[in-house]
Amino acid sequence: MNVQMPLPTTTVPTMSQAALERHLWQAADILRGHVDAGKFKDYIFALLFYRRLCDVWDEEFEVLLAETGDREEAADPDEHRFHVPPQHHWNAVRKHATQIGQHLNNAFAAIEDANLRLRGVFGDVDFANQERFPDARLERLLAHFEKHRLRNSDVPPDMLGDAYMYLIEQFAEGAGKKGGEFYTPRQVVKLIVECLDPQPGMSIYDPTCGSGGMLLEAVEHLKVNGQDPRSLSLYGQEKELDTWAIAQINLFLHDIDDAFIAKGDTLLDPKRYDPRVQEFTPGVGAHDRVLANPPFSAKEWGHEVWTNGDPFGRDVYGVPPKGYGDLAFVQHMVASLKDDGMLGVVVPHGVLFRGGAEGRIREAMLKADIIEAVIGLAPNLFYGAGIPAAILIIRKTKPVERKGKVLVINGDATFTPGKAQNHLTDANVRTLVDAFHGFADIEKLARVVPVNEIEANGSNLNISRYVQTVADAEIVDVAAEVAKLQDLIAKRDEAEAMMFGHLKRLGYVE
Repeated sequence: MNVQMPLPTTTVPTMSQAALERHLWQAADILRGHVDAGKFKDYIFALLFYRRLCDVWDEEFEVLLAETGDREEAADPDEHRFHVPPQHHWNAVRKHATQIGQHLNNAFAAIEDANLRLRGVFGDVDFANQERFPDARLERLLAHFEKHRLRNSDVPPDMLGDAYMYLIEQFAEGAGKKGGEFYTPRQVVKLIVECLDPQPGMSIYDPTCGSGGMLLEAVEHLKVNGQDPRSLSLYGQEKELDTWAIAQINLFLHDIDDAFIAKGDTLLDPKRYDPRVQEFTPGVGAHDRVLANPPFSAKEWGHEVWTNGDPFGRDVYGVPPKGYGDLAFVQHMVASLKDDGMLGVVVPHGVLFRGGAEGRIREAMLKADIIEAVIGLAPNLFYGAGIPAAILIIRKTKPVERKGKVLVINGDATFTPGKAQNHLTDANVRTLVDAFHGFADIEKLARVVPVNEIEANGSNLNISRYVQTVADAEIVDVAAEVAKLQDLIAKRDEAEAMMFGHLKRLGYVE
């Protein structure tokens, strides 16, 4: 990752984390009710990023001016992380009392034009609509953002980045089902990252990266372990342009300049970054760690294309059914792995036991012995999706001691209840992570299951078939229960035949 500008030695935040989050959320309150609920987050994020860019530019300018005494050199675009054209600086926009929205639009466009890395980062936000954004409302909004400076010396990058993640979570909570499209609960992300355990120098890839939380959690993982997060290579792809912009801002606010996030449909138009030409090209990359929370059971995912053979050769294990794209995403992720790589992916439970094409794909994956673990999660952890989900951990090449086995972890009782939504605490995450790395039987939590046993069960990976968490749960003998049912059906048929015999003799039926 890029070396940043030298910053002033004073880095004591001027606000607490809670105060910063409160301040930013109050800005959102100014727009709430006046802008479409699904869009107003985009306006707040754009203004926050604009304010940060201008404040950091001022900070860098003052440092350079103190060092050189030359105002022209201090303002040289090459001396700044991002260039802010003077006529489009925050202070210049604030001189206008009318048409404020249009001046904001102009500033966003000018900043994107002046910085190749920022192209598209402001999305399609449009402040020029006077009915939606009258000057009085924008004046109030901009004045609110001016209550606190957002220089690095006032608000360090990690602090502002965490506040931005807080905003994303708040917006996701309010958006219900739509919130799940751009945000995965951080503790679920942490669980996946700790299972994959990324190391310095690795390439990390999220093919459906949403707001970038999984990539950032990989960075955080190295920080916590005292390792150099700037040694990571971060890549991703995101279909929704507004969400792509949220991810880019998220990474920039965390002071990460050289993560490469492609725009576009991962299944129909996969892209890999080519460092030789410094741009994305069609194709599938090879990464050390791949992690994602793809859309659950996508209906329009490209079945008609894959039916004729995926152009990128990702359909190694089969073609998923038309209305369920889950295993298309999983196969894309497998194709994106290096031979010694690992992936972690969130899937709905149906992927584990549905028959037909999905059953055949599971069977092929089990025969290839690439499924290392299935981690069942508690219900109601995800915004707008009360159904329980699971995490698949896959390796192209398992460690010798794990070959021919699948670790099944049942986490349906490992959670902390909430009013509207359940949560995973750090202790909950640690329980599941330790179970994964331990790869051993744990009563009512985990079991190492031979692959041939799963194959004998029709390649069914339904978690409760292998691990039950309820203390007094009965282990159901399916064959015995079917026999009982058949016996009852036979007795019913016998009674029915006897009744019709009596009715016939009495003349009620012919």
